[in-house]
Amino acid sequence: MTKLSHLNEKGEARMVDVSDKDVTRRSARAEGFVAMRPETLALIEKGEAKKGDVLATARIAGIMAAKRTHELIPLCHPLAITKATIDFEASEAPAGIRVTAEVKVSGQTGVEMEALTAVSVACLTIYDMLKAADKEMRCDGIRLLEKSGGRSGHFRALSTRYPLIPIAPARKR
Repeated sequence: MTKLSHLNEKGEARMVDVSDKDVTRRSARAEGFVAMRPETLALIEKGEAKKGDVLATARIAGIMAAKRTHELIPLCHPLAITKATIDFEASEAPAGIRVTAEVKVSGQTGVEMEALTAVSVACLTIYDMLKAADKEMRCDGIRLLEKSGGRSGHFRALSTRYPLIPIAPARKR
């Protein structure tokens, strides 16, 4: 078994010392999906969500989350992020929004957690802005798509799409 880098000799949690690592360009891309009813997706597409512009708000939330990852995830290093983007793609089958984040840094440690946090918070923001219309939404498939830089080199997920299960149509009361 590989020795865990976040534990000292006594098995206690610690922040990894990266001071001897080279500063290199590093990037990471992550994705997630907010599954929803078709009627809920239509609210986004028509700009009729009661709380306002869902995707603009989720984009800002995701970027802010990337910048604050070290405050949310224990033992993460604070990083001077040089790029953070959030993109959205609507899907009709299954109905929902695919969220992707890309984060870059020139530093001594990677930005995978920042990309994953950005996607997670963007997905949660979409949920929050639409929960009055659709409480059965789901945040699914949050995962790392690709990372580059550092000692471990390049990683790319084997498949580019996560298999998603649609949400059942709303029941009539």
